[in-house]
Amino acid sequence: MARPPLEVADIFRRHGSAFRRKHRLVRQPLRVMRAIEACRTSVLGGHVEECGHCDFTRISYNSCRNRHCPKCQSLARAQWLADRKAELLPVEYFHVVFTLPEPVAAIAFHNKETVYHLLFRTASQTLLTIAADPKHLGAEIGFFAILHTWGQNLLYHPHLHCVVPGGGLSDDHQRWIACRPGFFLPVRVLSRLFRRLFLEALEKAFHQGRLQFFGELEPLRDPAAFASYLAPVRQAEWVVYAKPPFGGPHQVLEYLGRYTHRVAISNQRLVALEDGQVSFRWKDYRRHDQPKLMTIPAEEFIRRFLLHTLPPGFQRIRHCGLLANRHRRHKLALCRQLLSTPLTDLLPQPAASRDLREALTGESNRICPQCGAPLHRRILLAYRWPARPPDSS
Repeated sequence: MARPPLEVADIFRRHGSAFRRKHRLVRQPLRVMRAIEACRTSVLGGHVEECGHCDFTRISYNSCRNRHCPKCQSLARAQWLADRKAELLPVEYFHVVFTLPEPVAAIAFHNKETVYHLLFRTASQTLLTIAADPKHLGAEIGFFAILHTWGQNLLYHPHLHCVVPGGGLSDDHQRWIACRPGFFLPVRVLSRLFRRLFLEALEKAFHQGRLQFFGELEPLRDPAAFASYLAPVRQAEWVVYAKPPFGGPHQVLEYLGRYTHRVAISNQRLVALEDGQVSFRWKDYRRHDQPKLMTIPAEEFIRRFLLHTLPPGFQRIRHCGLLANRHRRHKLALCRQLLSTPLTDLLPQPAASRDLREALTGESNRICPQCGAPLHRRILLAYRWPARPPDSS
């Protein structure tokens, strides 16, 4: 794949120092900036591949492997998808999105780890509870949940994408209960249960002293002010959106490839960096996905990008219900048995990491592209200037 003419790393390298001098950053955003700036440069070291039969030489610098870096997600995404192939079922898949309203998102911004955990837990509880209700589906379901915190304009917009097989196991685990074609669960019922569960969990976190408030939200430290702030949110309709179903496992795999390891903005959406202004493409979802061009100062672009830095070690992709790690293998085998579809009839087995890398780059890392002779590798050590190689937290 050809290198885009402009990358997030280019913006950071040109304007990152000025941004850090002007703004006092906490540890995690600072790590992200340094990682992206150093990615695939001599700072992190690398290797030289040389052919002993011709004059071919190729220098490759190491990736930062930071999960916020737009350049470092391709291989991680391909490996994750290869691992997921063996877990897909031969059924219709559905896509449900849980979105936090703006007043709650403002609290989440200063309490990311706490509120993100609440979002995962309550959205999962909502889906599992409504699906288990005999009035709706009456089955034990499973799903992937993927956290996104951005909109197309890079502003803060925390929401959870859930990818759900269309059905589940009966209470006695003797039958597969399928959804109605094209319909999963009623979104209004999901929305109201999600609202109640989330607000209950948020209030509990407040009374346990797990929430912090700064700036305009500082008065919310008072319990009466906090309750008054949430009062309108209790009456508002929360957005739980069910998109049209994907179809079968091949379609859901294509979707997951676009969403699982996505970062706030890809390098392909960047258009120009001129006179300290960054231009990028975006879709206006409020106007039927109309494509537009946005131009903002580089300082504002960096600020928006860093809004989406995740807490260290936070898991932004989680498996719930039938797909939870502790019993996924056993319950997936039971589902396939009830669906009468052997694993080998679904999708090919996961490829090895080396094969994935070669498939992505279109090049062999072992054979000279000019004469076909084996390549010899020589390691380039990382520099200690301007900083130690950043970690990938």
